[in-house]
Amino acid sequence: MIASIGLILLCQLAGEVIARGLGWPLPSPVLGLMLLFGLLVARDYVTPLARGPLGDGGVEEASKGMLAHLSLLFVPAGVGVIQQLDMITAHGIAIMLVLAGSVLITLVVTVVTFVVVARLLSMWVPR
Repeated sequence: MIASIGLILLCQLAGEVIARGLGWPLPSPVLGLMLLFGLLVARDYVTPLARGPLGDGGVEEASKGMLAHLSLLFVPAGVGVIQQLDMITAHGIAIMLVLAGSVLITLVVTVVTFVVVARLLSMWVPR
C-alpha cells in the first residue's frame, strides 16, 4: 500500500518536473496522471512491470482508499469560503449570476461540440 501511494506520488512529482522543466502549459497533475496511466497500460504488455506496486492491483487498491476519503480535500475550500463570507454576502448576487451564466455557457458549448462531432463521425462511419 505504501509503495503504491509512493508510485502515485512519484508520477505526480514527475509530472511537476516535466511541466516546469519544459514549460508546458499542461497542468502537472494531468501529466502525472498520464504517466501513471501509461505505466498501468504498459504493465499489461511488459511483464517485469507487473511486480511491486504495479502488480496484484496495488495501485488500484491505494487509489480506492484515497477516493474513499476524497471529501476531506474539500475542507480547505470550505474554510476559504467561510473566511471570505463578508465578501460573499456583499457580492453574492453577482457571484451567483456569474456562476449560473458560466454553467449555461458550458452546457451550450458542450452540446454544440457534441452535435458537431456526431455529424463529423456520421460522415465517416458507414451505416
